[in-house]
Amino acid sequence: LIKSVYSVILLIFSIVLISGMIATKQTNLSENAHPAAAYCLLWAAIIWLTMVEGGQASLVGLVPVNSQLYSESHPKAYKCTQITNKGDNLDRYLLGRQFMVVLVVFCVNISGGPIGGAEIWGLPGWIKGIFLEAGLAMILLTCNVGQLASQVNASLCMLDYTDNYFALFTLWVAMAIEFSGLLHASYLVQLAVAALAGKKIESNEEPRSVGASIFFFARCLASLAVLCFCLAVTFESL
Repeated sequence: LIKSVYSVILLIFSIVLISGMIATKQTNLSENAHPAAAYCLLWAAIIWLTMVEGGQASLVGLVPVNSQLYSESHPKAYKCTQITNKGDNLDRYLLGRQFMVVLVVFCVNISGGPIGGAEIWGLPGWIKGIFLEAGLAMILLTCNVGQLASQVNASLCMLDYTDNYFALFTLWVAMAIEFSGLLHASYLVQLAVAALAGKKIESNEEPRSVGASIFFFARCLASLAVLCFCLAVTFESL
């Protein structure tokens, strides 16, 4: 109980602190655009993160469950699992979902992350150092609201959590991201690790045709090129 109480107090303080930073235009987006835009993007990203994280816990947990048992009681959850339980689609979903996590957290950071030298309410330097400069306030908001609570609830209520069009939409976005090939460099890493380990990659699908293989490796090369470009830009900026 004691841990829960002080955790809630810290979370409330973090939310109030972040809201105050946005209101006084001391975050990246509120400074360069408008506080209203920062508030909207922050909470839209947090809400979507709850589905991205909770959806994973639900869809992975529902894999061994016979989908016919809930096809009528939870039709939208049934639609989701009909997609993820087919072939290697669960792996594809997890790959696209991971990109969504990074993208959403990035949106959270530009919306609520403080700018350098931020000052608010005359707080002592050590509090600003811990909650603002070290990012504890953003960590508590993102983890407690956007990630941990949704994962716990989704693991206990897997069908209810995914029985909505929000979950289905999030699933399709993750699948579309994977299909785009932007992350296909990850498959090259998978192939390299499997080759070094001397093990064959197991698949739930038939071997690719020639055309499918060309399309697959073309996306891998394009993804690798994008990755190399991003690394070059990052190293140059450092």
